[in-house]
This record gives sequence, structure tokens and C-alpha cells, in this order.
Amino acid sequence: MGKPTGFLEYQRLHSRYREVEQRIQDYREISLPAEERELQQEGARCMDCGTPFCHSFGCPVINLIPEWNDAVYKNRWYEAWCRLELTNNFPEITGRVCPAPCEASCTLAINSHPVSIKEIERAIIERAFGEGWVQPLKPAVETGKRVAVIGSGPAGLAAAQNLRRRGHQVSLFEKADRIGGILRYGIPDFKLEKWILDRRLEQLAAEGVEFETEVVIGEDLSIRYLRRKFDAILLAIGAGKPRDLPVSGRGYEGIHFAMEYLTESNKAVIGDLDTDQIISAAGKRVLVIGGGDTGADCVGTAIRQKARSVTQVEILPKPREWSEPWNPEWPFWPNILRSSTSHQEGCQRLWSINTMQFTGGYDPWVQKAHLNKVEWQPDERRSGGGAPRLRPVEIPGSEFELDVDLVLLALGFVHVEHGPVVEDLGIALDQLGNISVDERYQTSAESIFAAGDCHSGASLVVRAIDHGRRAAQAVDEYLKGQ
Repeated sequence: MGKPTGFLEYQRLHSRYREVEQRIQDYREISLPAEERELQQEGARCMDCGTPFCHSFGCPVINLIPEWNDAVYKNRWYEAWCRLELTNNFPEITGRVCPAPCEASCTLAINSHPVSIKEIERAIIERAFGEGWVQPLKPAVETGKRVAVIGSGPAGLAAAQNLRRRGHQVSLFEKADRIGGILRYGIPDFKLEKWILDRRLEQLAAEGVEFETEVVIGEDLSIRYLRRKFDAILLAIGAGKPRDLPVSGRGYEGIHFAMEYLTESNKAVIGDLDTDQIISAAGKRVLVIGGGDTGADCVGTAIRQKARSVTQVEILPKPREWSEPWNPEWPFWPNILRSSTSHQEGCQRLWSINTMQFTGGYDPWVQKAHLNKVEWQPDERRSGGGAPRLRPVEIPGSEFELDVDLVLLALGFVHVEHGPVVEDLGIALDQLGNISVDERYQTSAESIFAAGDCHSGASLVVRAIDHGRRAAQAVDEYLKGQ
């Protein structure tokens, strides 16, 4: 694969971004494309490693990474796209927002810089769109079967496309006013401009997928109606129940869930809302609670809204700082300190911080966050016989306050929302409150399937795409078995 000595001759191609001073003035994509020569050299770095862990271990959709790396090195871009198209419905999205677990498990990452797989993936699909290779694929035979897909996030879109390509009539229902789910409203434009999503949706529409927006299943359409009209139903409704912070003062104005904040910001960027209609960080002292990707997206958005200051706190301990190019936990995803592009734009970050309460003045708005430091200690009572788990223990005398005007809760998601869809179907849930499915993605109800975060819990976009593809295959086999 690639050039036998390429990994010795060439240095890793690192992602490049627009200058901070420039990019925080708008919401346009911050990453810059690499040159073709650089990409070919990066493809040459891919080793003939025998067992490609990037493909078999690190990538949820099992991309044929060594094959399209080799094709790019040899300047066979059409061949590279053909291999990429086989496993991933939306590489233009994963090539931008995926954290790239494939790179962490690259064989080169044992003792060197891994291949810039994500950069090559994005370049291949953009080349394919530019050359006109990406065209609608219509089924050769219509089966006469009808499938309802509920939810238009990455799992729902991937499933809808694959089911349509297998000859089924597919109607995709979305409760929001636009298709895309978390891809449209949960990810800021500086990471994923929405024309990229719309470009792919045009392909799905041309293939025959029918989109129905502003339809709340259980209210606008009943489950009973859907079961009568469709041969199968696939739930791809995400894990939309946010984790709350039940502390004193939670009811003050100015405390919001992260997804509420990001959704309104994204709507303002595309012109669906005016800036005076949204939750805005302009001129405010912002506190982001939660250290994950969603929290980082809040940081970048608040900076673009001209926040007075941005502080991000995380209750977990600070990961170890790691400056070496290799993965200390290969082939697993390493627990090391990472700074996103949003953090590099200006943000104070604090770890091992517990939120005690919020206070305000005579008006209903939050004014202060009361915090303290914690130390993570073994809790043998919950060890289960193995290595002891850790629990946070408050450090006496470590209390401090932050003046705040806006608090954003980015604490992750608990489980799927237990709304009319789940309740009316009466389907079984697992111990975490997500939809329970068997190995064929079928729920406890006949002809009802589930895919993505609604059954797995909140996870990566690429993993949702994988679940959508697998569920589509299961639905197809179920319908053909009928």
C-alpha cells in the first residue's frame, strides 16, 4: 500500500486553518484544503502493514482506508472515490467532524505520526463532487414496499438512502423545519457549512427519498397511521434527552442547555432567526459546563458572538498532556489532553471543578456560579471486584465564584426522549433508557426498527452512519423475507 518507504521519506500532513483573528469574525469553515501534491505524499505514507487497524479496528464504517490511500498516491482519484463510496454515505461530513479514531489506530501511530486519513478522505469526496462523479443512484427494481424513517440525523439519512437504493419507497419524517437533525442544528457552520449537507440532500431527493418536515410523530401523525401505511418503520430519533444540572439556582434566566443555544445560533446563521431572537453571548461572561465536543462548539460560537469572556469547566480530571506524535494507548483512543480549534481562539479551561449552585440578584437572571475543586479518589464500594472506580471528593476550602451572565450546560445526553413515539409504540427500553433492539436492529414491536443514538446512546456521527447502514440492511432483509 502506498510507497514502501513513504512513511520514512515524508512528514505527516497536518491540517491547516484560517488565522484566528480572521475566522472568529464569521461562521465560514475554518479548515483549509491541502494541495494535491501534499495529499499524494500523505497517501504514500500508508504502510503495507499486514493488518490495517485503521480499517478493521478504528473505523466504525470499516472504510477501505489503505486502498484509497494507495489510489491517491498513484493519482487514481476516481478509483479512490469508488472505494470510499462503498462504505460511507457521507464522507464529506465525516471528513470534517469525525475525531478520526482511525488515525489513533494507524500502525504508524505505534511510534510515529499517523497518516492524515481524515484529510485524504475529505479531499477524495470533494474531488468527486468537483468532477461530477457523485450522481443519484436509482434502484433498478422497485419492490413496492414502503418504509417510514423517523429522524433525519446521520443514522436516518444513511438508512433512508440505502433503503431507497434497494428499491423501497422511503418517506423520511423530521419534526424540525429543515432536514439534517444534529448535522444541521447541532454542529456550527465553522465546522460544517450547511451547503455541504444540502448538496448531499439533493442527491437523496433525486434518488427518490421523500422528505416530510415539521411532522411530529404521535401528534401530527399517529403511530397507528404509520403502521397502516408502511411495511416497516425505522426510528432514528437520536438521544435527545439532555443531562441536567440539578443544583440550587438552576431556575435562573440565562442558564440553557447547549443544544438549545447551538440550534438557535445555527438558525440565525442561515437567516431563519434574527440575532435579537436567539440566546446570545454578545458582551456576556459565558460559562460552559462540560468539556466535550459540544462544549467546545459552544465556546467557538460564543467567541463569534463577541462574548466578553468564555470559561469552560469540566468535573473530570485534566487528561495527561502528550506532545509525542505517537499514540500511547495504541490502537485504542488515547485519554490525552486535546485542544479544539475553538479552544485555540481564546478560552479559560478548568478541570476537576464541581458546580455547587447559581445565584442572582433581584431580577431573574443568573449572576454568579459557585464552584469548588474535587479530587478523584478510588471508591472500592463500587469496584465490582475489578479495578476500583473513581469518585469525586470535594476539597475543603476550595470554593470560588465566577461572575456569569450566560451558562451553557454541555453535559451530554441521558437517553432517547421518551415522547409519543416511544410511548405509543410501547417498545422495550434498555437499562439506560434507550430503545432496546436485537442483533437485527428490530425493537420489541413487529416491523419496528431503531438505529443510531436512540438505541446506542449519544455517540459519534460516523458510528450513527454505520448503525443506519446496518439497520437498512436488516430492514431490507425483513421486507424481502415477507
